[in-house]
Amino acid sequence: MTDICTSAGKRSRSSNYKLFFSFVIPSILAFALSGVYAIVDGFFVGNSVGDIGISTINVAYPIIALILAVGTGIGMGGAVYFSIFQAEGKPKEAGEFVAGTLWLLLAASIVMTALVLLLATPLLKLLGAQGDLLTLGQDYIYIMALGSVLQIFGTGLIPLIRNNGGAIFAMITMCSGFLTNIILDYLFVWVFHLGVSGAAWATIIGEGVAMAGGVGYLLYKKQMHFAISREAMKRVTKSIVRIGLAPFGLALTPNFSLILINRFSASYGGEPAIAVYACVSYILTIVYLVLQGVGDGIQPLMSQFYGAKKEKDLRQANAFAYGFALLLSFLSIVLLYVFRGNIGVIFGASAAVTQEVAETLLIFLIAIPFIAVNRVTTASFYATEKSTFAYMLTYIEPVAMLVFMLILPPLFGGQIMIWWSATCARIVSAVLAVILKWYVKKQ
Repeated sequence: MTDICTSAGKRSRSSNYKLFFSFVIPSILAFALSGVYAIVDGFFVGNSVGDIGISTINVAYPIIALILAVGTGIGMGGAVYFSIFQAEGKPKEAGEFVAGTLWLLLAASIVMTALVLLLATPLLKLLGAQGDLLTLGQDYIYIMALGSVLQIFGTGLIPLIRNNGGAIFAMITMCSGFLTNIILDYLFVWVFHLGVSGAAWATIIGEGVAMAGGVGYLLYKKQMHFAISREAMKRVTKSIVRIGLAPFGLALTPNFSLILINRFSASYGGEPAIAVYACVSYILTIVYLVLQGVGDGIQPLMSQFYGAKKEKDLRQANAFAYGFALLLSFLSIVLLYVFRGNIGVIFGASAAVTQEVAETLLIFLIAIPFIAVNRVTTASFYATEKSTFAYMLTYIEPVAMLVFMLILPPLFGGQIMIWWSATCARIVSAVLAVILKWYVKKQ
């Protein structure tokens, strides 16, 4: 990794772009596939069970996203410092962060399994599940909780692999887990008619395949070790948590939105509105993760350039990330606009829900470029140890969304203002991102 960083300073601009793409493209694909797990479940369950199946996965998914976000936060926190210390020529300290990350992933797996099993029912009720929706949600969540260790390690090892020179291998690992999930979803849900339970088993087995790939890569690189002193573990844990809180929150932000929109929609639009947003959120999740993939894909290089004090290369990496993320956001808008009438059909939604999805999606498309700015700016902050600014950008969106939802729907029109509240919150977060980036540049 130090060689990459050293040679990067001698490269031409076109060569640097090739380097950026070699990190970003595999990251985008890996992130997109990590979000497609739930979408695949929604596709198979929706076409097997109907609207109630779509709603079940949608309502339960924030709990699953919490498990995945824990793995992402820990993995990214350790990976950032691994890159920085490698660039500074400190392999001992870098190795401590690998060991610390592995111990934290193991501890988090145990804690999350226990918590989700104990709190599944009250959490589902809090998310708006009741009646048949609650029963199906329990079936789904209990199985997913049993596979927490596979999910947390499956997502947490990806940043370590990517920052250890394995961006392409990380993508292959995610692809293998994703393909496993598709095959097993087909068998469990459509062939054996196991419903949401079958979808849950398919998901955790797919995550297990991803975990196995990650473990294999670290063993190959001779980085799969747990040796670390108690004092070093305390220091490493503090650093990982400080950095990891931002990517943890960033991974959860779409699900904060999901929770808020589902809860307020239950009051204003009822189950049809929840089913509409289920289809919308499935599609938008891919877009959000693609944009996050740009930021997190360029993160290893940002952290290396930052650790090696290569300011020019760091600025160029930032500029590339913004330009590429905005390009992808506009392409996404065009693609989703053209096919907006088919989204509900993909997930087996009723004709009424499909029509409403096509109309509602237009409001959410407006926010996509603003999400791109926020995702890249947040990633650039936690890649360079500016944790406070990363926290601000991560958590401003759900707070602003809650404020807008408390104010706009009662004043201006019920359910439609729930949709607009989400878009307005994302615009506000992007404006704050620009202000903070300007402040850092000025300093």
